[in-house]
Amino acid sequence: MQLYTKILLGLILGGLSGFVANLLGIVWLQNLFIALEPIGTAFIRLITMIVVPLVVASLMVGTASLGDLAKLGRIGGKTVAFYMCTPAVAVTVGLLVSNVITPGAGIDETTRDALSAQFEGEAEGALILAEDAPSVIDTFLSIIPRNPIQAAAELDLLPLIFFTIIFGAAVSVVAPNRRDAVITFFDGVNDACMVVIDWVMKLAPYAVFALIASVVAQFGVDLLRSLIVYGFAVVLGLSIHLLFTYGLAFRFLVGLSFWEFLRRISNAPLIAFSTSSSSATLPVTMEVAEEEVGISKSVSSFVLPLGATINMDGTALYQAVAVMFIAQIYGIEMGIVEQLVIVLTATLASVGAAGVPAAGIITLIIVLNAVGLGPYVQAGIALILGVDRPLDMLRTSVNVTGDLTAASVVARSEGETFTFESRRPRPVDSAVDG
Repeated sequence: MQLYTKILLGLILGGLSGFVANLLGIVWLQNLFIALEPIGTAFIRLITMIVVPLVVASLMVGTASLGDLAKLGRIGGKTVAFYMCTPAVAVTVGLLVSNVITPGAGIDETTRDALSAQFEGEAEGALILAEDAPSVIDTFLSIIPRNPIQAAAELDLLPLIFFTIIFGAAVSVVAPNRRDAVITFFDGVNDACMVVIDWVMKLAPYAVFALIASVVAQFGVDLLRSLIVYGFAVVLGLSIHLLFTYGLAFRFLVGLSFWEFLRRISNAPLIAFSTSSSSATLPVTMEVAEEEVGISKSVSSFVLPLGATINMDGTALYQAVAVMFIAQIYGIEMGIVEQLVIVLTATLASVGAAGVPAAGIITLIIVLNAVGLGPYVQAGIALILGVDRPLDMLRTSVNVTGDLTAASVVARSEGETFTFESRRPRPVDSAVDG
């Protein structure tokens, strides 16, 4: 049985087991699943453990091996362009879905107030974190690390990526014998990281079962039932963005079957769904990009770590739906101007969101304040916290799929061919330097 099949089986069995335990009120079984959660947590820690050495080694090898700073700039420009365009599309999709479905129009005041009261404490915690968030200028300045080792220790990937790219570019122009020595060292580190990932992934099906069973056993479906229209709007928006935005981009810019692509990369979205973390999923994402899709290390090692830190399309879409939902609940009209503000702020806020669970809640506060919903921030956040975790899992899967789509598009534009080329592959000469 293939690994992704085992992971999917663990996901389904875990969800069904947790659902049955919660629905029937089998307390001992619920407690058992909650007690199993550390297995999943250990898996996440094992995956996260390898993120820093993998990012540094693969990005160093990819950058230093280019030997051409112009090519590095070209790949970087294409990557940033893709990652800046798709969040705006995602926000627009979220707004369109929200205007059609109006998820906040059908919830009565009693349900609204009950949900707000239930999650009031967690909402206060999110507000405190948001108050400590750095300004836009500070965020951009923080990309330049004063201490790269400290950035690595704190798993602060964007400054670490910035330093590694600069250092790798410098290595690419030193004397060939010294450059080759550095590349050989980090190539060995990268290979060792891949071996560790293979070992850790053997635990994935059991870890996924433990994580999903614990979540469903604790939260059940009561809150999902209360906010089912809101949840449906988010899921519909994510599905449209996945199938149409990514699907069309892949079909026309890569020229291969998007369904075959999804089948080959399935391990990464499944792990992302279980962990709710793009950063924790990064080792798996890089592995499937190189081994299942056939993307070169020079492209995957640049595009994917950057995507895990700035590409949050699912988060951007979710923020658009959440803002409209909260506004509709309180009867506040969101006109064209306000919705344009949502597009701008949600796009920028999603770029700044960390690739960790529930980061979207913090950046959502920024968007709510930007459109004049500041007085409703705490109550609004409390309303959606009940269903945030399952939606967080879904949007993380979309984020990771977007990272892999971007890597495929950039690789194809650089003239690369993949391991699952069609029988009549499209010519790629015209796409070079795209």
